[in-house]
Amino acid sequence: MIFPAQVFWLLLALAHLVTGATYQNPLKSPNGSDPQIVYTGGYYYLVTTTWTNIQVTRSTTLGGLRTATPKTVWTDTTTSRSGNFWAPELHWINNQWWLYYSAGTSACCDGQRPHVLKGGTDIWNDAFSYAGQLSTDWGIDGSVLRMASGDYFIWSRFSPNGLQSLYIAKMSSPTAIGTPYLLSEPTLAWETVGAPVNEGPAAMYHGGKTYIAYSASYCWTTSYQLGLLTWTGGDPLLSSSWVKSGPVFSSANGNLGTGHNGFFLSPDGTEIWNVYHASTVSTGSCDGNRYTMAQKVNWNSDGTPNFGQAPALGTVLQGPSGEP
Repeated sequence: MIFPAQVFWLLLALAHLVTGATYQNPLKSPNGSDPQIVYTGGYYYLVTTTWTNIQVTRSTTLGGLRTATPKTVWTDTTTSRSGNFWAPELHWINNQWWLYYSAGTSACCDGQRPHVLKGGTDIWNDAFSYAGQLSTDWGIDGSVLRMASGDYFIWSRFSPNGLQSLYIAKMSSPTAIGTPYLLSEPTLAWETVGAPVNEGPAAMYHGGKTYIAYSASYCWTTSYQLGLLTWTGGDPLLSSSWVKSGPVFSSANGNLGTGHNGFFLSPDGTEIWNVYHASTVSTGSCDGNRYTMAQKVNWNSDGTPNFGQAPALGTVLQGPSGEP
């Protein structure tokens, strides 16, 4: 016989198994800047800006990333790309992993260019090899947008107006792109604090809609924050096919400069999660003082994303659905 109290604890245990283990932010500190997470094969894989190389951290739970030991997967002695490794991102294309990142010379930061590494089918155990440079012009924060019409490279570079802006180009392969088109310039007040900046694009797909989150304003301010582009149909290369809104995610609860984010799915695929960096530095931060945070994306009644606010550090949060 099962008594009411036993039923209560049984249901509580089952709910815990369904909704995932608890965790606390930050997930990585220091050097938690420009984070991206992918979940595959039973593991979360976290990559961040670590400046002198590219590292991957993995764990079976989101909270486990806090204490997991990173693995260095790439260093480079070629002078033009041997320093300032920024914003690595893992993308599954053509049945293998590719790692996009920015790098330049050991001196910061005029030499930054977008590059890509070729991996295998196993992020942790297969080696990465250098596959190519995607643009000869200055550029950072490369990411991949997946559309029915093909794959697109989205990144930050300077517009003819001298503004650090978002650009988009059709990809002919994982290592080659076509003509760049201006996607978004920082012209609104919340995009120009400290300096006009659009960077760190990250694609998100939900309910038949396609979004690109991006970071706006200068990172050495507390106004570094997220904006959102929503695709309205038509040619993705045209800025007129996207509607801008924002800011959609800003400094809160002691977490300053909340930006440069990525999105990942929960283990059971039912939830979209936002991973981003923040800092406690009162003037904002562009360096290794930034730490990695993550939280679930919620949805408004009209189907638009609700990013909420960054919780205070140390807050106990419910982990992604489907965690063991």
